[in-house]
Amino acid sequence: MSTRTQLPPTSGEEAVVGKLSTLDRFLPVWIIAAMALGLLLGNLIPGLNTALEAVKVGEVSLPIAVGLLVMMYPVLAKVRYDQTRRVIGDKKLMVSSLVVNWLLAPAFMFVLAWVFLADLPEYRTGLIIVGLARCIAMVMIWNDLACGDRESAAVLVAINSVFQVVAFGALGWFYLQLLPSWLGLPTTSADFSFWAITLSVLIFLGIPLLAGFLTRTLGEKAKGRDWYEGTFLPRLGPWALYGLLFTITLLFALQGETITARPLDVARIALPLLVYFVVVFGAGMLIGKWLDLGYAKTTTLAFTAAGNNFELAIAVAIGTFGVTSGQALAGVVGPLIEVPALVALVYAALWARKRFFSPATASL
Repeated sequence: MSTRTQLPPTSGEEAVVGKLSTLDRFLPVWIIAAMALGLLLGNLIPGLNTALEAVKVGEVSLPIAVGLLVMMYPVLAKVRYDQTRRVIGDKKLMVSSLVVNWLLAPAFMFVLAWVFLADLPEYRTGLIIVGLARCIAMVMIWNDLACGDRESAAVLVAINSVFQVVAFGALGWFYLQLLPSWLGLPTTSADFSFWAITLSVLIFLGIPLLAGFLTRTLGEKAKGRDWYEGTFLPRLGPWALYGLLFTITLLFALQGETITARPLDVARIALPLLVYFVVVFGAGMLIGKWLDLGYAKTTTLAFTAAGNNFELAIAVAIGTFGVTSGQALAGVVGPLIEVPALVALVYAALWARKRFFSPATASL
């Protein structure tokens, strides 16, 4: 049970937006600005592609690799790893989260990718990779704004992080090669590599996960949890967004020609993402209500199911298919769609709290 029992104001937009920092509040604006800056740089600097590819980490250019690691590390440093046992003890929450996150949501994204992008195999593959990259990033912000269970969200994020390191490569092989072959559908190109995806996950998720765990463990041991969460994390937190914006700027600089030449393709990538967010979030809320988890844990279940780790999806797409690939573009479009969609779902959750949860369970 969450220790937060006081209901927040639910009078409208000010109650939600007022809790955001200036950086978070205008994040859609910053993302659009980063995209525009990237397009401008791509047009003004002829040799940018060659320069970015000069030094690589695996198959990813060094500047982009740095951006990806910077945006992953602060989020994983926020996780309270010592709360794992308590949340794991909630069997209903754990089982429902695993089922929705690792069975229903990826399968639904696979269906959406084939329905909306059957004729665009690179974007289709990128969208499937997005569906496999379960939430570990900004979902904690949206969950907190909607008054979900913060500790449960942190533990589910940690479990998703570990699970992705172990299973992402196998799931990629299943959804990109095995399942399509069973259904008589085209598989991915010969460039697809099980080991390339696994290596990308180990580098761009495993390294920041280990760094985040060590940072919290050593930081709390040295100065205590109050200092760590009250002083250190507020200073570290914005770097996740700085890394995201830096990476988006570079990716759009490299993708500029494709984006300006094919705006309808970008729109076609955005549409299934919107459908995915709404349907998966709604399913999570209905399942949590049916299982009588209470509002806080139901909201956490819904947001951790609907949110996706676009940072990881971008890293995997770049490492496996290249920085200028259609797969990478599908990942890059994701944050632009996710931010306004999940902000809207915060309002939807608070609306559902007043109408579908009794006062006795609204704070559970």
